Amino acid sequence: MIETSLYDPTDDTETGTPLLFGRVLDGHGGARAVSWEDAQEWRPGKPGEMLWVHLCRNADGVAEWLGEGLGLPEPTVELLTSEDTRPRAFREGNALVATLRGINFNPGAEPEDMVSLQVWCDGRRLVTLRRRPLQTPRAVMAELDKGTGALDAGAVITLLVEHMIARMNRSIIDMNEVIDQLEETDPDEDPEAMLDKIATIRRNCLGLKRHMAPQHEALERISREAPEWFEKHDRREIAETIDRLRRYLDDLDISKESAVVLQDDLRARAAASADRTSYLLTIVAAIFLPLSFVTGLLGINVGGMPGMQDPDAFWVVVALCAAILLVQLVMFWKWKLF
Repeated sequence: MIETSLYDPTDDTETGTPLLFGRVLDGHGGARAVSWEDAQEWRPGKPGEMLWVHLCRNADGVAEWLGEGLGLPEPTVELLTSEDTRPRAFREGNALVATLRGINFNPGAEPEDMVSLQVWCDGRRLVTLRRRPLQTPRAVMAELDKGTGALDAGAVITLLVEHMIARMNRSIIDMNEVIDQLEETDPDEDPEAMLDKIATIRRNCLGLKRHMAPQHEALERISREAPEWFEKHDRREIAETIDRLRRYLDDLDISKESAVVLQDDLRARAAASADRTSYLLTIVAAIFLPLSFVTGLLGINVGGMPGMQDPDAFWVVVALCAAILLVQLVMFWKWKLF
């Protein structure tokens, strides 16, 4: 796992309700909190006001409220509450419906374990839904609570997208830092551990690109097909985010290629080391093969062996072996075997 962050205990629903948090934007960068009951009964009031509710999509009562409270068609309700998390976006009348993906920074999760965020908005009401904890909505909410947040629904959606894509860059930077550290590490220290880290990085790169590439198309559809309440400056911001996402996807390719090069280098070093070891063993075997033959021949226990009664025969055999070894070394030197 490249990086995680601590779980936010405030990311719990209200007791007995699907609401994670609710805010009514005042149109000036601020917002006030609302309960689940207030959110269900909310109606547009002052000019510039907008309701934003963030829900746990697998909680009881969500599908019923979407269908009966907001009057959404059944296919849209199923999309917003389903486990199908492939990024997509489309316009439905005056509303925008989208499914987006973000990197999972929850403890114990790998970066490629993506978390999804379903979005429905008609310009006056914004509904976001998730199953697993997602930090991006609370980051946007924190800006609203400080009075420096989004002014309207389009700005909130734009900020959600920007935060999700920005978190992707954090994982890419972390992976690049790990690759840089591996490149500076002596490969002879622990090559198996290095190969394991490189394999993890490659899996992360492939997983992130596989999951995030469809988001590029979804964001382009938001930029092109969003209703009129999604203003021109919001479309420009989405277009810049699309360009940023494209660069991040290119960075993923570069990170993957860097990991492949490093992995190939380690494997080439290991193969070269194995070849050198095999070569040395071959040389040693070639040296001792004729010597073993001579000593084995003279060591057979049969009658007629020469020198059995000669006390100097041992030294003759030693001299013969030394001569054979000298001849071998001269031949190996001429053949440039070492």
